[in-house]
Amino acid sequence: MEILVTGGTGYVGSRLIPRLLERGHRVRALARAGSEKKVPAGAIPVIGNALQADSVARALQSGDTLVHLVGTPHPSPRKAPEFERVDLASIRASVEAGKRAAISHLVYVSVAQPAPVMRAYVAVRAAGEALIRDCGTSATVLRPWYVVGPGHRWALALVPFYGIARLLPPTRDGAMRLGLVTIDQMVSALTITVESPPPPRGVRVIEVPEIRSLRLPPQPSSLAAPASPA
Repeated sequence: MEILVTGGTGYVGSRLIPRLLERGHRVRALARAGSEKKVPAGAIPVIGNALQADSVARALQSGDTLVHLVGTPHPSPRKAPEFERVDLASIRASVEAGKRAAISHLVYVSVAQPAPVMRAYVAVRAAGEALIRDCGTSATVLRPWYVVGPGHRWALALVPFYGIARLLPPTRDGAMRLGLVTIDQMVSALTITVESPPPPRGVRVIEVPEIRSLRLPPQPSSLAAPASPA
């Protein structure tokens, strides 16, 4: 597939791009001037601004899959202005650019919702989802709550509390919806959604339990590494 990734040098994107390349896809990564050297090896850097629709549109081709990963790093309530300036502005730009370029599939990492905390962040991501539903492009929305991995492990301290909450009927649904996913689970789920788009104009939503359960199929034999000579 022909894939453009925005936010490809970040926490998730820097791990997703190598996985997509391993599976034989051609990947371009939108990067700010000066950041192109951070794009994972094998991907094609495209200089642009993810907050501007014109810039994103120039990086797209008809039929592309657009994976939107731009967002404020380490979200917290005090970063509410950044959510509007970066998170919402960037998905608005991607949606508009995708319509202009007639892309085939938009993949968006949102956040689990509803949620009792991080209201500004959840509101911005929900607004991004609304933009996607209104645009008429085939799309997949993934809703993780917290993605555990290198530099993002503090939430592991909450695992015992999640275990208790899942046992109690009043809190069971919330504990499942707002559960933790690992970075490997997230990358696998994104790869699967890229390779299995929804029907034309369809919007698919993938919640935490499904993100955890998705398993990447074996790599096609035509892309497998050649056997070592005898």
